Amino acid sequence: MVIGGQSGPDGAGGTRPRAVFFGTPQFAEVVLGSLLLPQSPVDVVAVVTQPDRPVGRSQKLTQPPVKVTAECHGIPVRQPVSLRRPAVVENLRGYGASIGIVVAYGRLLPPELLAIFPRGCVNVHASLLPRWRGAWPVGAAIQAGDAETGVSIMVLDAGMDTGPVIATDATAIGDADTTDVLEERLATLGADLLVRTIGSYIYEDAKLVEQDHEGATYCRPITKSDGLIDWSGSAVSIERHVRAMHSWPGAWTRWSGRRLVVRRAHVMTGHVEQADAGPGQVVGDRRQMYVMTGSGALALDELQLEGRGITPIRAFVQGYPGFGGSILSSV
Repeated sequence: MVIGGQSGPDGAGGTRPRAVFFGTPQFAEVVLGSLLLPQSPVDVVAVVTQPDRPVGRSQKLTQPPVKVTAECHGIPVRQPVSLRRPAVVENLRGYGASIGIVVAYGRLLPPELLAIFPRGCVNVHASLLPRWRGAWPVGAAIQAGDAETGVSIMVLDAGMDTGPVIATDATAIGDADTTDVLEERLATLGADLLVRTIGSYIYEDAKLVEQDHEGATYCRPITKSDGLIDWSGSAVSIERHVRAMHSWPGAWTRWSGRRLVVRRAHVMTGHVEQADAGPGQVVGDRRQMYVMTGSGALALDELQLEGRGITPIRAFVQGYPGFGGSILSSV
C-alpha cells in the first residue's frame, strides 16, 4: 500500500512515510528523539513548535526543547504565531507529509491544517483517555489521587482530546511521584508506544477504539494562583497538591508577608501535639515542623521562601526561629 507517495511498512520500494512533528516542551522532545532514531517508522521532515519565550527572572529568550533537538538534526523548524494563516498551512502542505504527529504542542490544530495530511494527525496524550482530557493531565491525576495514569495514542479531530484511541499504556502513580518525575516516565512510555503503533495506523491495520465521551473528565491549564494552598483542606489532599504543583507554579502560601513555597511534605501519622490548633498554624519543634489542616497535619520537609533557595526544614527553622507557632495564610 502506498500512503502519501510512500511505500509499505518495510520501506520496500521507497522511503519511510514523511511526518511533520508538532510539539514544544521536554515531554515532546523525548518523543521527537525516538522518532529521529534510525529504526523510526517515520521520517520527520519538519518540526512546528511555539515561538521562543522569555524565561525566569532574567526573562532570557529561550528556545523550546523541541526546537533545539530539531536544529541539532538539521530538521527545518517553523514557529508560527498562528496556525490558521493560509501561508502557514500551505508551507506545511509543501512537505508532502503523510501524517502529523502532535505531542504537547500547546494549541489545538485547526481543521484546515488537519486536512493536509492524508492520514490526519495522531497525538500522544499523557493520560488514559477519556480521563483527563485537556492541558494538565499529569498534575490532575496526582492531585485527584489516581492510582494509575498512562499514555494514549489517539487520532486528532476537531474536539479537545476526543478522537478515537489507537493504543494505551498504563503506569502506577507512586506515593512520592511529582508532576515532573511522572511526566518524565510518561514521556518515555509514550515515545515507545508511538514507535510501536504508528506504523499500523498509517497502513490502516490498527483497530481504533472510540472514547466513552460520557465518562470523560477534563483539566484546564493552571496559573500561578492555582498553586495557593488551602489549609482548610485535608493533609492528604494538600500533600497531593504539593506534588502536583511541584514543577510549576509550586504549592505556595504566605508567611510574614512573603510567598512561601512548600517543596516537599508528608502526611503526619500517629499522635500530633496541639491537634486543636487551627488550619494553617505551624506547630512542632526543631526536629519536625508541621502545619495543622482541616483534617490532619502536614509535616514540612523542604521550603523555599520568596527570593531564597530550597531549604530543608531544620535549616529553615534555625534561620527563622519565629516560624514555629506562626500562621500560614491561604489568601
